[in-house]
Amino acid sequence: MKIGLVCPYSIAKNGGVQEIVRDMQTELLRRGHDCYIITPRPQDHEEAPADHVIFIGTSADFNAPTHTVIQVSASVNDTINRMLEEEQFDVLHFHEPWIPMLSYQILSRSKVPNVATFHAKMPEDIMSRTVARVITPYTKASLKYLDGLTAVSDSAAELVCRLTDEPVAIIPNGVDTRFTPPSRFVDGRKHKTILFVGRLDARKGVKYLLHAFKDLSERNPNVTLKIVGDGSERDKLEELAADLGLSNVEFLGFVSDAEKIRLLQTSDLFCAPSPYGESFGLVIIEAMASGLVTVAGNNPGYASVLKGLGGLSLIEPKHHDEFTRRLELLLTEPDLRKLWRQWAAREMPKYSYKQIVDQYLEVYKKAIAHHHDSES
Repeated sequence: MKIGLVCPYSIAKNGGVQEIVRDMQTELLRRGHDCYIITPRPQDHEEAPADHVIFIGTSADFNAPTHTVIQVSASVNDTINRMLEEEQFDVLHFHEPWIPMLSYQILSRSKVPNVATFHAKMPEDIMSRTVARVITPYTKASLKYLDGLTAVSDSAAELVCRLTDEPVAIIPNGVDTRFTPPSRFVDGRKHKTILFVGRLDARKGVKYLLHAFKDLSERNPNVTLKIVGDGSERDKLEELAADLGLSNVEFLGFVSDAEKIRLLQTSDLFCAPSPYGESFGLVIIEAMASGLVTVAGNNPGYASVLKGLGGLSLIEPKHHDEFTRRLELLLTEPDLRKLWRQWAAREMPKYSYKQIVDQYLEVYKKAIAHHHDSES
């Protein structure tokens, strides 16, 4: 089968959707499918695209309530027509179809079955509601071109479910096999490390982590907090750490995938304190796959992953004392940490890309049948 994965974000940049699209392509190619990523050309990028990557249009960054998004120039219609004619895809799979405007441009010209996956949850604030009034008609207009709808969680499906009665298949994100536990766990280290990985913006709740970590480190000075990632809040967060007198906080910026995996395998606790706005927990399942015990914000996306015993991880980040106690408990209690790891290991098979791609291939087959029925 020839498959086009349409990613509206520059595939050259780091990001959850880009990571998912790349990992899906890897698994589809491994199975013998002819799979291409269709994505905007990165800014100031003159080189030819990598193998099985197609550049369409140019890209420009702008800030959105969920993350930085990539908008494609509207002057590429002839290029899209030519690409679709030349490639002759069997199915096109659009990730985040509501992002202007690459998806709509391709959707409106596609003559093959089209599938969509919704990844993001719109935060509930005034700015987001304003943006939602803009993107809702855009998304609604796209639905008539789609033969299959999927979302990574119930919260990610909220927008599309308000706009259509068509079924939405819930298919979680997957985790790459590179994320594995260390050869053995060491819970008796005198000096311990807490790790955060993510974008440094207000939605990620790092300021709450810094306040909780201050109290924790006063009781246990042999703990270091490592913060991986960059973003609009980095300067403010570094100033806050200095104001709190936290000499044991390291801001590492962006790191390579290999270094991220090393940090996940060698840290003692992972913390993702987002209070809102998460539709899934990709960083959570990466930590779980690495055997790294986790504390996380009790938002719908993370809660959809941390079920059963995993609910021990969930905290309200703004509840300072509770946050600090949970960090300490899951950092220092070896029996509880062992139970958590056992729970995580039982959960991980459903996030393998073998299972994830199996589910998407089933959606593709149904979309192809739906498309043929609608044409006949």
